[in-house]
Amino acid sequence: MAGGGFPVAGGAPPGDYGGGITFSVVVTCLMAASGGLIFGYDIGISGGVTAMESFLAAFFPGVLRRMAAARRDEYCVYDSHVLTAFTSSLYLAGLAASLAAGRVTRAVGRQAVMLAGGALFFAGAAVNAAAVNIAMLIVGRMLLGFGIGFTNQAAPVYLAETAPAKWRGAFTTGFQLFLGIGNLAANLTNYGAARIPRWGWRLSLGLAAAPASVILVGALLISDTPSSLLVRGRVEQARAALRRVRGAKADVDAELEGVARAVEAARANKEGAYRRILWRQHRPHLVMAVAVPLLQQLTGVIVIAFFSPVLFQTAGFGSNASLMGAVILGAVNLGSTLVSIATVDRYGRRVLFLTGGLLMIACQVAVAWIMGSQIGRDGESAMARRYSVAVLALTCVFSAAFGWSWGPLTWVIPGEIFPVEIRSAGQGISVAVNLGATFVLTQTFLAMLCSFKYATFLYYAAWVAVMTAFVWAFLPETKGVPLEAMGAVWARHWYWRRFVLPPPAAKDAMLPEVLVN
Repeated sequence: MAGGGFPVAGGAPPGDYGGGITFSVVVTCLMAASGGLIFGYDIGISGGVTAMESFLAAFFPGVLRRMAAARRDEYCVYDSHVLTAFTSSLYLAGLAASLAAGRVTRAVGRQAVMLAGGALFFAGAAVNAAAVNIAMLIVGRMLLGFGIGFTNQAAPVYLAETAPAKWRGAFTTGFQLFLGIGNLAANLTNYGAARIPRWGWRLSLGLAAAPASVILVGALLISDTPSSLLVRGRVEQARAALRRVRGAKADVDAELEGVARAVEAARANKEGAYRRILWRQHRPHLVMAVAVPLLQQLTGVIVIAFFSPVLFQTAGFGSNASLMGAVILGAVNLGSTLVSIATVDRYGRRVLFLTGGLLMIACQVAVAWIMGSQIGRDGESAMARRYSVAVLALTCVFSAAFGWSWGPLTWVIPGEIFPVEIRSAGQGISVAVNLGATFVLTQTFLAMLCSFKYATFLYYAAWVAVMTAFVWAFLPETKGVPLEAMGAVWARHWYWRRFVLPPPAAKDAMLPEVLVN
């Protein structure tokens, strides 16, 4: 069954607790969401730097020699395992950090983990800017990865736990908004730094310290979440933090009581969070923790986000024009994230997933057709300018569709679906899968482009079709559902209800009108 409604009798749902959008919750969530800046900056900076001739001359001269060859396969110019290791090493380190962060977050809180992530990213930026050999580049990238692993684990959970249920999707999407801002800032930096001979790449890599400073300052200015404070026994601090973000009109005591019940239920169980997430009743949570971030990477966003300058050069643009194309792409992605923020709590998560997926499939197929007909299998034909522009336009449409669907919602869904007893572990697994998949795909994409040629885009289009079908069949709508009532969503799903225990009737009454598969 594809959908259905479960209305609640008149009035606001009890899970709303009367809280509204306060100045404090906006400021607090913006500061937490700024954790996305460092991830976005790194995504944008990596592909641009690897397209700079000064950077390639210093560390990867073999790529430059292939670029200068009279006869060359456009698909294979950048096929270098060492070059891809420069990009992908960050994500291997991030995978390890995100798994460790799941345990650390429960012990010291979300705020402290975001602070540690910002400090590690700052250190990595300094090492990369001063690099004199590939070893220093890799060490710097690993420090950046540790920073990203910590912040990507803590920030989305912080946002989900702090935002009011009614607007949780919009606030959690703020992480992707800042990721887009960081990405656009990186592309603009690359475009300017490419004009500085010899050391422009150092400027691009070193300026990663700027977004790291933002998250450091932001983490110092915000308090921890009420859930995290209660887990560590700080009841009065939790009440004060909740009152500050909910405002004077909210029933803070009632909401705190609901959170406390969930925390006490978690404490009553002696099993560790990573062991508990394997239990049968947590099967849907574990599947989504793995499937959503994995499928996000299989959209083909890796082609767009990391290697867009390389892609545009393959499609016939010059070095500077390809960097400007990346800037345009970053701006489109940022604008589409604003669309997601405005619509995610009105139309729900599923609608954005499905519309974005269908549009991405069309764009990938069209790019494959253009590159196949213009460059061919041998990669030695030049692409006419109008077709190069068409590739840029289709890539922008793809980026927009991703920006309102799989981009932000990959952070929204894992942050809101887990019960409090496995929330840190679940988010840690989700981030680890995301970064692990990113590592594999960044390490293999350029070789895949060289081997599969234009069929690379058909490969990703097929995966987008699979994931769109997966969302339609298995992902329930979570719009507006309070975190402590999320169990009822799974209990009513046509497939997942066979795994989860029926929620108490009291929790059923807290559900607003939602669409359930």
